[in-house]
Amino acid sequence: MKPSVFFELVEIKAKTASVFPFLMGTLYSYYHWHSINALDLILFFIAMFLFNMAVDINDNYWDYKNATGDDFRQKTNVIGVHKLNIHLVGWLDFSFTVIAAIIGLFIVYRTGLPLLFLGLFSFAVGFCYAGGPWPINRGPLGEFFSGFTMGYVIYLIAIYINVVHTPEVILNFKFYGDALLSSLLTVFAISNLLLANNIADQEEDIGLGRKTLVYYLGKDNSIFILKSLYVLGYLALTCSVILGLLPKLMLLTFLITPIVYKNAKAFSANPIKKKTFPLIIKNLLLITLTETVTFILGVLFNF
Repeated sequence: MKPSVFFELVEIKAKTASVFPFLMGTLYSYYHWHSINALDLILFFIAMFLFNMAVDINDNYWDYKNATGDDFRQKTNVIGVHKLNIHLVGWLDFSFTVIAAIIGLFIVYRTGLPLLFLGLFSFAVGFCYAGGPWPINRGPLGEFFSGFTMGYVIYLIAIYINVVHTPEVILNFKFYGDALLSSLLTVFAISNLLLANNIADQEEDIGLGRKTLVYYLGKDNSIFILKSLYVLGYLALTCSVILGLLPKLMLLTFLITPIVYKNAKAFSANPIKKKTFPLIIKNLLLITLTETVTFILGVLFNF
């Protein structure tokens, strides 16, 4: 398998959706408690990245297996387009998953059971997303699970790993709630990535038997939700700064709102997969990158 084909199979371009929440969770830990657990953090990053690739391989595998017609298999799905060996793809998926699970269990041994529950949730979502009798990506909850798992759970795990041995940290409702509020802009930006994808693929999804959120709400209502989520995300960022959960310098993230608005408006006017959908991908990259950079500045200047 050529590297370019492998990167397409694992959807390497979408990995910012997990890498930036990981970085921001680490920054959150240092900002509040000056606590970094380097060894477990590096191990988690490796496990997270392997499992993220496994999930995307799994998605392509089951999309290929569940396709109702050869047209989608041969012209759209990466496995059919590049004539990949379906059994090799399956073993690759299995191998990445097993390695990620072994590393994850080792970190659980070092940090405690809360990580086990978070990991099991992530694994369940990852494999039920495209596989199983009722795949998440074929129903109306895909946006919720993708945004919540990648935007919040990865962020939360990074925080937990760094502070679990810090005596003054209490793992109570406030701890989890603060982490959720401060991650919502990322959560909604990731959710919008799938929502935009489903808006652009509405006709194809109906043909494939997928009843996504767009199927139930319609294109116009879905576009309204997409725009609203960006607004709610920035509102959550503002509240997080006011409450002291995030540094004030993260308000500089508002400087990119004209670009985010322009991209969302262009997509909404003409939601086409190859033409305008990349604008929503750019929004995700721009938002998470800007959040990370301004978070670093906030940590450095303690402001």
